[in-house]
Amino acid sequence: MSLSYSHQLLSPDPHAKHIEVPCFMQMLKMERKVQSARRHESIYWHLASHGVPKSLHCLCLKLAEEYAVNAMARSHLPPPEFVSHLTDPSFDHIVLLTDNVLAASVAISSTIKSSVKPEKLVFHVVTDKKTYTSMHAWFAINSVNSAVVEVKGLHQYDWPHEVNVGIQDMQEIHHLIWSHKYDNLKDIEYKEEHERNLEILNLSCVSLLNHLRIYIPELFPDLNKIVFLDDDIIVQHDLSSLWELDLNGKVVGAVVDSWCGRACCHGRKYKDYFNFTEPIISSNLDRDQCGWLYGMNVFDLQTWRKTNITANYHRWLKLNLNSGLTLWHPGALPPALLAFEGHVHTIDPSWHVAGLGHRFPQVSQQVLEAASVIHFSGPAKTVA
Repeated sequence: MSLSYSHQLLSPDPHAKHIEVPCFMQMLKMERKVQSARRHESIYWHLASHGVPKSLHCLCLKLAEEYAVNAMARSHLPPPEFVSHLTDPSFDHIVLLTDNVLAASVAISSTIKSSVKPEKLVFHVVTDKKTYTSMHAWFAINSVNSAVVEVKGLHQYDWPHEVNVGIQDMQEIHHLIWSHKYDNLKDIEYKEEHERNLEILNLSCVSLLNHLRIYIPELFPDLNKIVFLDDDIIVQHDLSSLWELDLNGKVVGAVVDSWCGRACCHGRKYKDYFNFTEPIISSNLDRDQCGWLYGMNVFDLQTWRKTNITANYHRWLKLNLNSGLTLWHPGALPPALLAFEGHVHTIDPSWHVAGLGHRFPQVSQQVLEAASVIHFSGPAKTVA
């Protein structure tokens, strides 16, 4: 190789920097486009998942019309001869707080189908005033012969003044928390690990029915023990032994550890719910602690009434309000984790497998088949 040729190979090209800069800028521009596309794709997907399908909306309208014109759709729920079952402790009482007619129907029918003694089941369906006529008409027309179903609207409750004030304050603060997070959504840079932030697009974060579970003792003053079910679940196995569970003096029985093992709870550790940059959070909570699952729970209402759980719940809401609404992400679970601290009895993970409403749930077929309740928590349940 000649000296002059090797010198040409080793010498820097005077035009190279002029080529590299435009290439770098082009790559940076493309990267920004990709990030923007991913962010918009996630936002559109979440928006689509939370939309009410037209067929479901039409069903509610048709049922409301049926309630107005059909006497059968207005018939008593339950029939008079079964009213005494509503407060009878010898029956197994199940509570659903929902405004979704079909989801409630699936949850109830799957529970009955899986039950060894369906005649012992009493379902208490609480809904809002807007959905009451549709919900009542559905269960009046599609009557359940082997179990008792009660449908009650929130407007039919006559609570003391202090309970009404507490519920109103709770709703207002939750709405403020949601609004604060929603207003800041546009400033979020897209990263896959930040996709949880987009769940703010789900209006269940401000749904009164979603937060009203903290007032279950007031909703059912005559009951001592109930099983609470979310409406996005399917029951696969008999639940009767849940009412026989010894909660060891605790208020709520819930799954804490996941099917993948002890302390295995990807996406639902305290650091996923709370803002640990806030001293009041970091000094009271362990960021790696697993949050228990809402959606299939046993509540000892008799023990609950002896505690200050509901008052503690409101205390944390006020602390969040006074701290600039940044202590936790919007939702029903974070303040419940705080309020029920020390009052949770861990039950076997096979009772409740959740998270199936997310885009890529990684649960084996064996785990799904063994689960008593499968829970489509997450936005994808509507898209699916």
